[in-house]
Amino acid sequence: MSSRLPLIALAVSAFAIGTTEFVVMGLLQQMAADLDVSIPAAGLLVSGYAMGVVIGGPLLAMATARLPRKTVLLVLMGVFIVGNLLCALAPNYETLMAARVIASLAHGSFFGAGAVVAGHIAAPGRRTQAIALMFAGLTIANIFGVPAGTVLGQALGWRSTFWAVTVLGIVALLVMARYVPRLEAMPPPRLGEELRRVLKPQVWVALGMTVFGFGGVFAVFTYIDPILTHRAGLDEHAISRVLVLFGVGATIGTLVGGKLADHRLMRSITLLLGALCVFFLCFATLMDSPAGAVVGVFLIGVLGFAANPGLQTRSMQQAHDAPLLASTLNQSAFNLGNAGGAWLGAAMLSHGAIYPQLSYAAAAVTAGGIGLTLLSAWMERRGLREAAAC
Repeated sequence: MSSRLPLIALAVSAFAIGTTEFVVMGLLQQMAADLDVSIPAAGLLVSGYAMGVVIGGPLLAMATARLPRKTVLLVLMGVFIVGNLLCALAPNYETLMAARVIASLAHGSFFGAGAVVAGHIAAPGRRTQAIALMFAGLTIANIFGVPAGTVLGQALGWRSTFWAVTVLGIVALLVMARYVPRLEAMPPPRLGEELRRVLKPQVWVALGMTVFGFGGVFAVFTYIDPILTHRAGLDEHAISRVLVLFGVGATIGTLVGGKLADHRLMRSITLLLGALCVFFLCFATLMDSPAGAVVGVFLIGVLGFAANPGLQTRSMQQAHDAPLLASTLNQSAFNLGNAGGAWLGAAMLSHGAIYPQLSYAAAAVTAGGIGLTLLSAWMERRGLREAAAC
C-alpha cells in the first residue's frame, strides 16, 4: 500500500485541527453578538482552546504512551469530533468554552503520535518529508481553512463552521481507520527518565522563549476582526480575503525562518524576534489605515511565524533525550503563548484599552522572548566554558 494515503489522512486531520483552532478569530464579532458576550470574552475562547492543549497534551501523551499509535490517533480524533460537535450545538458561552477545551485535548498528543506514524510509514530516506507533509495540513488550514470557515460562518452562522469541521474530522477518522497501518510494537518510552531530563533549566528557558516569542502575536491577532473593521474601516466580508494573506505570510515566514535557523539558530531567533518587536510598535499606527492594516496582517504572518522553526528546534535541541515529552511540551509552549496573548488582550480591552495599545503590549511580550533568548545563549556559553575548564 502506498504511504501517501495514510499521510494524506494525517494531513486532513491536521487541517481540521488547525481550522478549528484559529477560525474563531475571523468570527469573533459574530460569536460575541450571538452569545451576548463582549468581544474580550469571545477572545477568551482562543485562550480556552490553547490552555486545553497546554494541559491536555502532556497528560494524554503520558496516559497513551503504551498504546498502539494507530489506536491513539483514532481515539484522539474521536475526542476532537465530539468537541467540535458540542461547539456546534452549544446553547451558551459557558458550554461553548467547555466544548472548545474538549476539542483541544486532542491537539498536542495527535501531532506527537502522528509524527511517529508518519516517520515509520515513510519511504526510505523520506522520513522528514513525510512528517512535513502531515504538518502541512496546519499551514494549509491558515491559507484556506480559516478563510473558508470565516466565509461559511458569515453566510450561514458561526455554528455552520463547526459542523463543517466535525464532518471533516469524521472523514479523517474513517480514512485513518482504513489506511493507517498498525505499526509493529515499539518499546514504551521511559517516562520517569524523560521527566528527569526535561527538568533541566535550559529546557525551561527554551520553552519560555517559545511562550514569549509567540505570545505577542496572539495579543493582537486574536482581535484582528474588530481591528480590521473598527480601526481600519474594512467591510466584514473582506476579512476572509485578508486572512488568506495572513496564511500566505505565515507559510513564507515559516519557510524563510527554517532556512535562517539552519544557518545560525540563536542569532536568527534574536534577529527575527527583534524585527517582530519593531513591527508591533509600527502596527499600532498602521492599523488605522486600510492599506496599512492589510499589509500589517500579512507581516504578522511573516514575522510572527518566522521564528517558530527556530524556537521549535531550540526546544527539541535542549530536550533531545526526552522525545515524547519534548514534542508535546513544545506544542504546549506555543499554545501557552496563544492563551497568554489572547488573555492579555482581553484583560486590556476589558479595562478600557484601545486596539493600538494591544500592539504595544505585544511588543513588550516579544521583548521578553528576546531577553530569554539572550539568557539561553549566555547559559550555553557558560556551560561550554565550564566543560572546557574541566
